[in-house]
Amino acid sequence: MLQPDVSMKALKSYFHKHPIAKISDLFQLLQTRSRMSVFRRLKAIGYRSSFNHAGRYYTLADVPRFDQWGLWFYRDAGFSRAGTLKATVQALVEDSTTGMTPMELITLLKLPVANTLYNTLHELRQGAKIGRQTLAGHHIYLSTDSEQANEQLTKRRQAPSSDIQISNETVIAVLVEALQSTKVLVAPSFLALRLVARGVVVTAVQVERIFTQYGLEPEKKTVD
Repeated sequence: MLQPDVSMKALKSYFHKHPIAKISDLFQLLQTRSRMSVFRRLKAIGYRSSFNHAGRYYTLADVPRFDQWGLWFYRDAGFSRAGTLKATVQALVEDSTTGMTPMELITLLKLPVANTLYNTLHELRQGAKIGRQTLAGHHIYLSTDSEQANEQLTKRRQAPSSDIQISNETVIAVLVEALQSTKVLVAPSFLALRLVARGVVVTAVQVERIFTQYGLEPEKKTVD
Protein backbone atom coordinates (compact mmCIF):
# COMPACT_ATOMS: atom_id res chain seq x y z
CA MET A 1 0.00 0.00 0.00
CA LEU A 2 1.35 3.42 -0.93
CA GLN A 3 2.03 5.87 1.86
CA PRO A 4 -0.66 8.55 2.48
CA ASP A 5 1.20 11.44 0.81
CA VAL A 6 2.17 9.28 -2.16
CA SER A 7 -1.41 7.98 -2.41
CA MET A 8 -2.81 11.52 -2.53
CA LYS A 9 -0.50 12.49 -5.36
CA ALA A 10 -1.24 9.27 -7.23
CA LEU A 11 -5.02 9.74 -6.90
CA LYS A 12 -4.91 13.37 -8.04
CA SER A 13 -2.73 12.47 -11.01
CA TYR A 14 -4.93 9.51 -11.97
CA PHE A 15 -8.23 11.38 -11.82
CA HIS A 16 -6.72 14.29 -13.74
CA LYS A 17 -6.28 11.89 -16.67
CA HIS A 18 -9.20 9.53 -16.00
CA PRO A 19 -12.27 11.30 -14.50
CA ILE A 20 -13.78 8.10 -13.06
CA ALA A 21 -12.49 4.76 -11.82
CA LYS A 22 -13.64 1.35 -10.60
CA ILE A 23 -12.36 -0.15 -7.37
CA SER A 24 -10.16 -2.53 -9.38
CA ASP A 25 -8.40 0.47 -10.94
CA LEU A 26 -7.75 1.93 -7.50
CA PHE A 27 -6.45 -1.38 -6.16
CA GLN A 28 -3.82 -1.33 -8.87
CA LEU A 29 -3.05 2.36 -8.46
CA LEU A 30 -2.60 2.23 -4.68
CA GLN A 31 -0.97 -1.20 -4.70
CA THR A 32 -3.41 -2.88 -2.33
CA ARG A 33 -6.29 -5.35 -2.30
CA SER A 34 -7.95 -3.83 0.75
CA ARG A 35 -11.20 -1.97 0.05
CA MET A 36 -11.03 -0.36 3.49
CA SER A 37 -7.58 1.04 2.75
CA VAL A 38 -8.72 2.44 -0.62
CA PHE A 39 -11.74 4.17 0.93
CA ARG A 40 -9.63 5.54 3.74
CA ARG A 41 -7.39 7.22 1.15
CA LEU A 42 -10.39 8.43 -0.87
CA LYS A 43 -12.11 9.82 2.21
CA ALA A 44 -9.02 11.78 3.16
CA ILE A 45 -8.98 13.56 -0.20
CA GLY A 46 -12.77 13.71 -0.79
CA TYR A 47 -14.64 11.52 -3.25
CA ARG A 48 -18.02 10.69 -4.77
CA SER A 49 -19.51 7.41 -5.95
CA SER A 50 -21.91 7.04 -8.87
CA PHE A 51 -25.65 6.99 -8.19
CA ASN A 52 -26.08 4.38 -10.93
CA HIS A 53 -24.23 1.13 -11.67
CA ALA A 54 -24.70 0.22 -7.98
CA GLY A 55 -22.17 2.88 -7.00
CA ARG A 56 -19.32 1.05 -8.73
CA TYR A 57 -17.69 4.19 -10.16
CA TYR A 58 -15.71 6.73 -8.15
CA THR A 59 -14.33 10.20 -8.72
CA LEU A 60 -12.74 12.92 -6.63
CA ALA A 61 -15.09 15.47 -5.07
CA ASP A 62 -13.75 18.37 -7.15
CA VAL A 63 -13.95 16.60 -10.54
CA PRO A 64 -17.71 16.80 -11.38
CA ARG A 65 -19.11 19.93 -13.02
CA PHE A 66 -22.72 19.64 -11.95
CA ASP A 67 -25.55 20.97 -14.13
CA GLN A 68 -28.63 22.88 -12.96
CA TRP A 69 -30.08 19.65 -11.58
CA GLY A 70 -26.97 18.81 -9.58
CA LEU A 71 -26.03 16.00 -12.00
CA TRP A 72 -22.82 15.16 -13.84
CA PHE A 73 -22.27 12.31 -16.29
CA TYR A 74 -19.09 10.81 -17.63
CA ARG A 75 -19.93 8.31 -20.32
CA ASP A 76 -22.72 6.25 -18.73
CA ALA A 77 -21.68 6.82 -15.11
CA GLY A 78 -23.82 9.38 -13.28
CA PHE A 79 -22.86 11.42 -10.23
CA SER A 80 -25.08 13.64 -8.13
CA ARG A 81 -24.50 16.49 -5.74
CA ALA A 82 -27.09 14.80 -3.51
CA GLY A 83 -25.19 11.48 -3.44
CA THR A 84 -27.16 8.25 -3.80
CA LEU A 85 -29.95 7.56 -6.29
CA LYS A 86 -32.54 7.75 -3.52
CA ALA A 87 -31.21 11.09 -2.24
CA THR A 88 -30.99 12.37 -5.81
CA VAL A 89 -34.59 11.49 -6.70
CA GLN A 90 -35.81 13.11 -3.49
CA ALA A 91 -33.82 16.28 -4.22
CA LEU A 92 -35.05 16.45 -7.83
CA VAL A 93 -38.67 16.12 -6.74
CA GLU A 94 -38.28 18.71 -3.98
CA ASP A 95 -36.43 21.23 -6.17
CA SER A 96 -38.63 20.91 -9.26
CA THR A 97 -41.09 23.73 -9.80
CA THR A 98 -43.69 21.37 -11.30
CA GLY A 99 -43.02 18.06 -9.57
CA MET A 100 -41.66 15.09 -11.52
CA THR A 101 -43.15 12.26 -13.56
CA PRO A 102 -41.32 8.90 -13.71
CA MET A 103 -40.43 9.47 -17.38
CA GLU A 104 -38.96 12.88 -16.59
CA LEU A 105 -36.82 11.35 -13.85
CA ILE A 106 -35.70 8.52 -16.13
CA THR A 107 -34.75 11.09 -18.78
CA LEU A 108 -32.80 13.27 -16.37
CA LEU A 109 -31.02 10.38 -14.69
CA LYS A 110 -30.45 8.43 -17.93
CA LEU A 111 -31.55 5.20 -16.26
CA PRO A 112 -31.66 2.27 -18.71
CA VAL A 113 -33.81 0.11 -16.41
CA ALA A 114 -37.08 1.68 -15.27
CA ASN A 115 -37.51 -0.80 -12.39
CA THR A 116 -34.58 0.80 -10.59
CA LEU A 117 -36.42 4.11 -10.48
CA TYR A 118 -39.81 2.63 -9.57
CA ASN A 119 -38.28 0.75 -6.64
CA THR A 120 -36.63 3.97 -5.46
CA LEU A 121 -39.88 5.94 -5.79
CA HIS A 122 -41.73 3.25 -3.84
CA GLU A 123 -39.17 3.35 -1.02
CA LEU A 124 -39.27 7.13 -0.85
CA ARG A 125 -43.07 7.16 -0.68
CA GLN A 126 -43.08 4.43 1.96
CA GLY A 127 -40.67 6.53 4.00
CA ALA A 128 -42.79 9.68 3.50
CA LYS A 129 -39.88 11.41 1.76
CA ILE A 130 -41.93 12.41 -1.30
CA GLY A 131 -45.62 12.68 -2.15
CA ARG A 132 -47.64 11.66 -5.20
CA GLN A 133 -50.74 12.89 -6.98
CA THR A 134 -52.45 11.84 -10.22
CA LEU A 135 -52.95 14.48 -12.89
CA ALA A 136 -54.48 13.72 -16.30
CA GLY A 137 -53.85 10.03 -15.74
CA HIS A 138 -50.16 10.47 -14.88
CA HIS A 139 -48.42 10.11 -11.53
CA ILE A 140 -46.73 13.33 -10.42
CA TYR A 141 -44.23 13.06 -7.58
CA LEU A 142 -44.25 16.08 -5.31
CA SER A 143 -42.83 17.63 -2.17
CA THR A 144 -44.14 16.32 1.14
CA ASP A 145 -44.78 19.91 2.15
CA SER A 146 -48.45 20.46 1.32
CA GLU A 147 -48.04 24.13 0.41
CA GLN A 148 -45.12 23.45 -1.92
CA ALA A 149 -46.89 20.43 -3.42
CA ASN A 150 -49.95 22.53 -4.24
CA GLU A 151 -47.72 25.12 -5.88
CA GLN A 152 -45.99 22.42 -7.91
CA LEU A 153 -49.34 21.06 -9.12
CA THR A 154 -50.57 24.54 -10.02
CA LYS A 155 -47.49 25.22 -12.11
CA ARG A 156 -47.72 21.73 -13.66
CA ARG A 157 -51.24 22.52 -14.87
CA GLN A 158 -50.03 25.80 -16.34
CA ALA A 159 -47.03 24.21 -18.06
CA PRO A 160 -47.87 20.55 -18.75
CA SER A 161 -44.92 20.11 -21.10
CA SER A 162 -42.58 20.23 -18.04
CA ASP A 163 -39.66 22.47 -17.25
CA ILE A 164 -36.95 19.89 -18.04
CA GLN A 165 -34.15 21.09 -20.25
CA ILE A 166 -33.51 18.63 -23.07
CA SER A 167 -29.85 17.65 -23.31
CA ASN A 168 -27.82 18.39 -26.44
CA GLU A 169 -27.23 14.66 -26.88
CA THR A 170 -30.98 14.00 -26.96
CA VAL A 171 -31.60 16.85 -29.42
CA ILE A 172 -28.92 15.48 -31.75
CA ALA A 173 -30.32 11.93 -31.49
CA VAL A 174 -33.82 13.16 -32.37
CA LEU A 175 -32.63 15.24 -35.33
CA VAL A 176 -30.46 12.44 -36.72
CA GLU A 177 -33.28 9.91 -36.44
CA ALA A 178 -35.81 12.34 -37.93
CA LEU A 179 -33.73 13.45 -40.89
CA GLN A 180 -31.91 10.27 -41.85
CA SER A 181 -34.34 7.42 -41.23
CA THR A 182 -36.95 8.42 -43.78
CA LYS A 183 -37.78 11.06 -46.37
CA VAL A 184 -41.07 11.80 -44.63
CA LEU A 185 -40.95 13.13 -41.08
CA VAL A 186 -42.87 10.76 -38.80
CA ALA A 187 -45.03 11.75 -35.84
CA PRO A 188 -43.23 12.66 -32.57
CA SER A 189 -44.86 9.76 -30.70
CA PHE A 190 -43.61 7.20 -33.24
CA LEU A 191 -40.14 8.73 -33.35
CA ALA A 192 -39.96 8.72 -29.54
CA LEU A 193 -40.85 5.02 -29.45
CA ARG A 194 -38.15 4.24 -32.02
CA LEU A 195 -35.51 6.10 -30.02
CA VAL A 196 -36.53 4.54 -26.71
CA ALA A 197 -36.17 1.10 -28.34
CA ARG A 198 -32.58 2.08 -29.18
CA GLY A 199 -31.83 3.20 -25.63
CA VAL A 200 -32.46 6.96 -26.00
CA VAL A 201 -34.98 7.92 -23.31
CA VAL A 202 -37.13 10.73 -24.71
CA THR A 203 -40.83 11.55 -24.62
CA ALA A 204 -43.18 12.44 -27.47
CA VAL A 205 -43.64 15.89 -25.91
CA GLN A 206 -39.88 16.46 -25.96
CA VAL A 207 -39.63 15.35 -29.59
CA GLU A 208 -42.47 17.72 -30.47
CA ARG A 209 -40.64 20.58 -28.75
CA ILE A 210 -37.49 19.82 -30.77
CA PHE A 211 -39.52 19.71 -34.00
CA THR A 212 -41.01 23.11 -33.19
CA GLN A 213 -37.63 24.59 -32.29
CA TYR A 214 -36.10 23.50 -35.61
CA GLY A 215 -39.14 24.17 -37.78
CA LEU A 216 -39.83 20.51 -38.57
CA GLU A 217 -43.37 19.39 -39.41
CA PRO A 218 -44.56 15.76 -39.23
CA GLU A 219 -45.63 14.16 -42.50
CA LYS A 220 -43.56 16.73 -44.45
CA LYS A 221 -40.65 15.67 -46.62
CA THR A 222 -37.22 15.94 -45.05
CA VAL A 223 -34.03 16.89 -46.88
CA ASP A 224 -33.52 14.74 -50.00
